[in-house]
Amino acid sequence: MKTAKEIQDTVKELFEKESFIQQPKELYDPIDYTLALGGKRLRPTLLLASCEMFGGDICLAASAAVGIEVFHNFTLLHDDLMDKSPLRRGKETVYRRWNENIAILSGDTMFALAYRYFLRQWHPNMEAILKTFTETAIGVCDGQQYDMNFESQSDVSIADYMKMIELKTAILLAGAMKIGALYAEASEKDIDTLYRAGISIGLAFQLQDDLLDAYGDVAVFGKQTGTDIKDNKKTYLYLKALQDADSTQQQTLRQLFATTPENPEEKIKTVIGIYNQLNIKQKVEQEIDRLFDEGQKLINAISVGEERKTTLKQIINQLLGRKI
Repeated sequence: MKTAKEIQDTVKELFEKESFIQQPKELYDPIDYTLALGGKRLRPTLLLASCEMFGGDICLAASAAVGIEVFHNFTLLHDDLMDKSPLRRGKETVYRRWNENIAILSGDTMFALAYRYFLRQWHPNMEAILKTFTETAIGVCDGQQYDMNFESQSDVSIADYMKMIELKTAILLAGAMKIGALYAEASEKDIDTLYRAGISIGLAFQLQDDLLDAYGDVAVFGKQTGTDIKDNKKTYLYLKALQDADSTQQQTLRQLFATTPENPEEKIKTVIGIYNQLNIKQKVEQEIDRLFDEGQKLINAISVGEERKTTLKQIINQLLGRKI
């Protein structure tokens, strides 16, 4: 059975073997640039680790692992354009390096390429695999639209936000894990349990990302901090602060999240100051811990030997910065 590092090395090798450079270069150079930025490659790693956990042949799932990462990077490319983000993984975003039209078309091509990768290798569960990927892709787009809606919607609740990030972020992690299990032909019950674990872990991961946006180091985080505040994103931090704030703090938060100043530094500083007064960082960390524990309990309930769960657990712990 492969270790977490061996799975990660396998994913790295898969992308080293792929070439995304072809004609017309204006279309494919941005794709190659995006995928060369690397990142953690979490989704393909989780896909292969899930397949491995159930005793599947990860060679059969290799092309799907590439496909899921190509799709993920398509969503990032379009997200950066919609959010007008200047940096991704510490590098200039595609729409800034090229232009908006190229970012749209290159992203569209990446979506199609993802399906091509899935279709490279036939599998008895191919119908279920493609159905899972398709429903996951639609859900991610649904989540992105809700995210944009929330920017101008005043009555967003924490429950609304959690549903949105389940769609936008968590279902892609959970979907990758489910696809890996489908390649291993795991039982329906175990696949469902693993998927629910992936949702909990994905929610924890997104809340951690929200936390890093407010409190992270740009050199480590790889993109500008304070972007969610600048863009009036109603994240868990904002909604929890609004819930726990007194009337004066609530009024200040609502007023600030209705503005888009040219120089947002003072706005960001004031909002984080209120977060600090309300211990929002600690409260978000508690919710991350709760979701993480929920995901771990579900993985523990899967009907394979504990030794076969070790690699997947290691990867999830690395994902959330925990030790196993």
